[in-house]
Amino acid sequence: MQFSDLHLPAPILSAIREQGYETPTLIQEKAIPLILSGKDIIGSSQTGSGKTAAFGLPLLSKLTPGRGIYALILTPTRELCVQVSDALKGFAKHLSTKITPIYGGVGIGSQINALRTAEVVVATPGRLLDMIQRGYKLNTVQYLVLDEADRMLDMGFIDDVEKIIKCIPKQRQTLLFGATLSPKLRSLINRHMNSPIPVQAETHVDTSLLTERAYTVLPQEKFSLLVHFLKHETPGIGIVFCATRRNCDKVAKNLRAQKISAIPIHGGLSQSKRINAITTLHKQGIGILVATDVASRGLHINNISHVYNYELPKTSDDYVHRIGRTARAGAKGDAVTFVIHQDIRDFKLIMRDLGREIASSPLPTFEKVALIAGTAHEPSQQDHRKRRRFWKRSR
Repeated sequence: MQFSDLHLPAPILSAIREQGYETPTLIQEKAIPLILSGKDIIGSSQTGSGKTAAFGLPLLSKLTPGRGIYALILTPTRELCVQVSDALKGFAKHLSTKITPIYGGVGIGSQINALRTAEVVVATPGRLLDMIQRGYKLNTVQYLVLDEADRMLDMGFIDDVEKIIKCIPKQRQTLLFGATLSPKLRSLINRHMNSPIPVQAETHVDTSLLTERAYTVLPQEKFSLLVHFLKHETPGIGIVFCATRRNCDKVAKNLRAQKISAIPIHGGLSQSKRINAITTLHKQGIGILVATDVASRGLHINNISHVYNYELPKTSDDYVHRIGRTARAGAKGDAVTFVIHQDIRDFKLIMRDLGREIASSPLPTFEKVALIAGTAHEPSQQDHRKRRRFWKRSR
């Protein structure tokens, strides 16, 4: 199937072709005809599967200009808000559609002005609620998208989403996209969607091209092992995942001391710094992003060759989303997990939940290096107890 077979308007097809796309992904092929016909859908797909175009192309195709805000797209993070907005602007290149991103961390005045003429709004829940409390109306919205809905639930935004939905007309088309559907998310679906049709697509990660490894390592040697891999195995872009903002900053600082180009990204940084970090990686085509799980989903970063779980993820879903950043578009990828003694049980639980087993690989010979900012924090006993309580509840 080609995009030309999906009955999209000529200006949109031209914009798609100019971006080099001719063949839709599986989620696009399945979802676009249903959305064009007015159906509510539940799209289940991993990051990188093309879901922004899956809901964005039919949205732009159906929009009637000059009637206020036609579409509202809610995203869990500022980065995803900006990226979805930029993607839609690319698809609408030959249209006059006014697309406005609304997110926190920046001045609100310019966003208020932009809302006066906006036709498509991409927003984070918190900033949009602020707008609503200032008297802004959403009574013209006909098309609602909940993007990365499971992530919004994980981040505690579902109550805000419920408040926003109450401000939108009930007669609308609603689309929900996420990688997993929890009972609480299904409850929201039952209350706010009209006979939604499930649309599933496999992850964009090619498991035949993905190598997963685990190393059991002493806490005091973990950073040295990371430096060894980054210097000897990571020629392009890599992501190092940490559990906390503080550790991201410490690890990135220490990597730079080892002459490794490393940039931290987490929720504690300003919006401009987070966007600049990603922009820098794209321009250089080489470097290391040291991130919390804010970067495991939604962010569009090309050509990631390696993912390092420097600290263990909390859940099996988080593990899948982290390693899903690599092995894309026919390229090989490596996912490396560091396991200290206190993490062994939790790592086995994650693997059991995924129905797989990764044996610990022999440690390579590596040079010991010192941490200039002190040893990066290891999860406390309380952290381990919290994680184990999660696994007990999930069983």
